Amino acid sequence: MLGERTKQALAKAAQIVAQSGQRKNEAGVSKLYAWHAPEVVCMDKGKSRTPYEFGAKVGIAMTLQHNLIVGARAFEGNPFDGHTLREQLEQAGILMQDTGIKPTTAYVDLGYRGVDGDNPGVDINHRGKAKSLTPQEKKLLKRRQAIEPIIGHLKEDHGMERCHLKGAQGDRLHAVLCAAGYNIRWLLRMIARRGVAFLRRLYLRLCEVAGMRPNWRRMLRDVASIAFRGPAPRPATA
Repeated sequence: MLGERTKQALAKAAQIVAQSGQRKNEAGVSKLYAWHAPEVVCMDKGKSRTPYEFGAKVGIAMTLQHNLIVGARAFEGNPFDGHTLREQLEQAGILMQDTGIKPTTAYVDLGYRGVDGDNPGVDINHRGKAKSLTPQEKKLLKRRQAIEPIIGHLKEDHGMERCHLKGAQGDRLHAVLCAAGYNIRWLLRMIARRGVAFLRRLYLRLCEVAGMRPNWRRMLRDVASIAFRGPAPRPATA
């Protein structure tokens, strides 16, 4: 009698043999691209340098003014970009609920066309609506391009290029953790740029949201320990 793991391995091997002679996926059957991660999909990037990318699709939402990430969500399969906007805005609203702010306007690329009916109460602007946009909205639409370098930093500097967590839930956790690391670096840069006054306002706001009483001695001790500890050493690679 074969064990459960042996049966799964043989089923994967049979699937690889069957798909090796096919150029396209069969209807309703996805190809197996990674032995250890069956949830990996192939995404068409449409770029000459990297025409295809293998992994999980992740949506990123950021603020319009300061490039702070307010939403990072991984999606199972390879859904159409427009079909992910509702869930992306839902996550951003949940993460910002303590601030009392709810996203009402979204500036997106052309992959999100035709989804206005699926997102009631949200004004969706993209280049396809250029004729109906006001001059101010056209100016703000140019800010959408700022998300491209943020995605690059998430991949190169914050580990989003490769996920070491298992399964679709691991992909979702990995996306949120990478975005949290980006925001922490963003906060440290703002503290270094604006000084202790910005740190004081930030600390008071966090205490107000959490319902805590400010403890200045503990706050200064924690900041000093982070400053003197320095960045963690990066492992050497061959």
